[in-house]
Amino acid sequence: DPSTDLAVLKINLPNLTPIKLGNSSRLSVGDKILAIGNPFGIGQTVTSGIISAKGRNSIGLNTYENFLQTDAAINPGNSGGALINLKGELIGISSAIYSSSGGSQGIGFATPVDDAVEIMSELIKNGSVTRAYLGMDAKKITSTLARNLALPVDHGLLVSEIKKASPADKAGIQIGDIIIKIDNASSDNPFKTRNLIASMKPGTTISLIGFRGKQSYQANIKLEVQPVMQSIAY
Repeated sequence: DPSTDLAVLKINLPNLTPIKLGNSSRLSVGDKILAIGNPFGIGQTVTSGIISAKGRNSIGLNTYENFLQTDAAINPGNSGGALINLKGELIGISSAIYSSSGGSQGIGFATPVDDAVEIMSELIKNGSVTRAYLGMDAKKITSTLARNLALPVDHGLLVSEIKKASPADKAGIQIGDIIIKIDNASSDNPFKTRNLIASMKPGTTISLIGFRGKQSYQANIKLEVQPVMQSIAY
């Protein structure tokens, strides 16, 4: 699945012991964890740390991000390795580091196991991951942006691009519109909104509340299957 950089491998070997799966939704910042990998190719290594943050989604590594952040030493060669709790349960898959030197600086990222299992199941069942999309891109509205553009509100998402013949285009959404809510959930974070739309099934109808100029409006939009190699964020 290119959008999350996860793949399923089938290994035809007998008597393998599968790792026990944990629950990443139950993790809290400060929980102790271990990272297993093969840093720099020197051999299997275990490092320790804590969960530093949850829900990191603006790193720029993948299209859809919901990373766990950890201060356990993660270096080149750790990617794809297990992030486990102190019970030995898998709670994440190490993905990348944030570094100016190429080595660990105490900021590593892992895909939560809950997300990985969901993607794994769909890859095994269908061979690919099917996501819904609106067909638009939008930027977060800040108080400074709202003041400079004289916007009617100081929160929400400002539509900056519309894909032709997309659900958003068919519903009449226009560049310059302000999106306030989607299905009664506030839309003020473009990354969370992108993940929300992608988590829905194609064919789902959503309710969108927005502004055009100073006039508010409501639109019902039927989501469609995200095209392959779709560059639009949602």
